[in-house]
Amino acid sequence: MKHFYLLVFLISLSYTGFSQSKDQPTEIKYRRSSLHTMVLESDKFPQKEVVLAAFDNAPFPDKYNNHVIGSKSFNPANYALTAAEKSTLYKPSAAGTALSGASGIIIDSVNKELPLRIQKYFDNEKIANKLVSKWFNRQSDGSFDYNLVAERGVFNATFLENKAAQASSDGQAILKTAGFELIPNTFVIVNKFKFYPNEPVAAAIREASKIEMAKKMEGKPQVMIDQAYKGIDAVYEKTKEGYSIFAASYLYRLVWNDSIATIFFTDMYMEKGSIDPKKKEAFDKSNLFKLEFVGDENAAGLVTFSLKEKRTEAQVITLATTRIIDNVYAKLQKKYDVFKTKTPLFTGNPITAKIGLKEGLEEGDKFEVLEQNIDPKTGVSSYNNLGTIKVSKGMIWDNRYTDGLPEISETGEEVKANTNNLDRTTFDGGKKFYPGLLIRQIK
Repeated sequence: MKHFYLLVFLISLSYTGFSQSKDQPTEIKYRRSSLHTMVLESDKFPQKEVVLAAFDNAPFPDKYNNHVIGSKSFNPANYALTAAEKSTLYKPSAAGTALSGASGIIIDSVNKELPLRIQKYFDNEKIANKLVSKWFNRQSDGSFDYNLVAERGVFNATFLENKAAQASSDGQAILKTAGFELIPNTFVIVNKFKFYPNEPVAAAIREASKIEMAKKMEGKPQVMIDQAYKGIDAVYEKTKEGYSIFAASYLYRLVWNDSIATIFFTDMYMEKGSIDPKKKEAFDKSNLFKLEFVGDENAAGLVTFSLKEKRTEAQVITLATTRIIDNVYAKLQKKYDVFKTKTPLFTGNPITAKIGLKEGLEEGDKFEVLEQNIDPKTGVSSYNNLGTIKVSKGMIWDNRYTDGLPEISETGEEVKANTNNLDRTTFDGGKKFYPGLLIRQIK
């Protein structure tokens, strides 16, 4: 019943506008993209178990529907490529023949093969099938239902029952509503982490700096040279501890279109009370569902320790891992329009929203303001652009993950706590906007 009233409320926006106070915060359920996240396992970085635990326990991105389907990690080394698969990556050569035999294919590192290994994992483990299974709540007997579609589509039960009745056995009425709008916006992010000890790099910089300093101070008193060396050594002591962490995230999208949906509803979809073993087998063995590569993004950070640090090494790594995940996801959202999220305005006067540094906000970032309207007959939503707003100077909410301990900078210094107590980000851009409107970042 609550979904029914919310649906009526959303539809009413098309005709009457927002009837509540435009200054009061409101909570509105809107249609989010769905996301499953994974991490690549590797034995080549320190504190592997700590990193994997940090990834598993990290807060799920709250601007997406949680579409986790089971295992959140896999080892690409377990998905070796065949000679035929490698032939798409490597050019045959005399050197390759010596390395890999008659195939003439140069054997390279897992890194170069990683995109194909990820795709092989998807195919072998039928990850796309599992994503579809979750959308339609597939049971062990092969039956499906529309409950999750209804929940995420802001539909009430009566609406879907009417559509299902119109669709008969092929689901076509559903295809014209929630199916096309929600399911194609299902994503998978595969994360790869690399850790490098800081000490070798810091030591190399120290030695290079001393050589350069000696050249610059040639002929100067030794006491002055020694003093300069002490400064270089002090920098080394601050930077030698810990690790540099790099994250690469690969973004994939579920392929879902008219032809795929029609085959699914015609040949595989069934509900409780109408079980067909042939349909169950068809779905289990189907290679119809695929994931397509959208793009990738990278982020870097430091895992440092100091005498002032009150965290253990494991706590520092957990904090750094969680934050770099947020950082790289924010970059993906900015880079790829298809992955950008919509966020409801929290208040209209002042204009605020519950996003901040975790989403990579910077002063002056621009957002379009959208009004969501839902067609009462089809359930399909549309968005009217009402204008633009930008992030106000000095008014960005620091909503990054924290474990409650004092912030320590990358140089080991304690950072002063945020004194403005912000719990939302403020925007400039006019007085005509109100709570519940959606905003989406623009370039």
